[in-house]
Amino acid sequence: MAHSLALLADAGHMLADVGALGLALGVAYLARRPATAERTFGLLRLEILAALVNGAALLAISIGVAIEALHRLRDPAPVQGALLAAVAGLGLVANVAGATLLHRGHNHSLNERGAYLHLLSDALGSGGALAAGAIILATGWVAADPLTSILISLLILASAWRLVKESADVLLEAAPAHIALSEVHDRIATVPGVASVHDLHVWTVTSGIIAMSGHLVVQNPGDNQRVLEAVQDRLGDMGIGHVTVQMERDQTCE
Repeated sequence: MAHSLALLADAGHMLADVGALGLALGVAYLARRPATAERTFGLLRLEILAALVNGAALLAISIGVAIEALHRLRDPAPVQGALLAAVAGLGLVANVAGATLLHRGHNHSLNERGAYLHLLSDALGSGGALAAGAIILATGWVAADPLTSILISLLILASAWRLVKESADVLLEAAPAHIALSEVHDRIATVPGVASVHDLHVWTVTSGIIAMSGHLVVQNPGDNQRVLEAVQDRLGDMGIGHVTVQMERDQTCE
């Protein structure tokens, strides 16, 4: 009715978010199920898959909005600024309320962060659409509508790319960004009784759960329990809670 691309983009974005938030909620529930013999980590990694899907959806939406905005710039259409501003204002209030509720947990879970970013980008979109409506009402400059849409798509694109990259790193079992593998190696290698360390891996199972596995050459088998406890303590200080080590007298499993 308003003939506004910014409002259509924001509405389409929020419609996609209904599905994304529903997915995030379902995954948060399923991830609490206990581990089984078939899935020894339970369904914890569903959180990462949901974050990846959310990020990919945001990428697609932002690109689609930018393409349509370029078409609108070449062929401007009349926009009803008053209706645009009124609907965008209602959307802004709703999205700010939702983002405020999710803000507390967004740094602790990629799934929650994905949901939070969806609402935050929606709030930015509604704010941009509201600003475009105000500009059109004040000046009649209809190009403000597609230009605002492009700005919204760029903001969404930046957040979505970070979310996709972090989710992909977890699925590829990359070392967490805040943990240096060399530091893990040095902390283990300097434990008294450890002759060498090899086949070392550090990865993220899901948000807040970091695992490590490695092979240690310990010449005296009588030191094994002491070495194991020391390694667990040292890596626990780095936030690595799931530690698996194989003790060897010789470096036979390089």
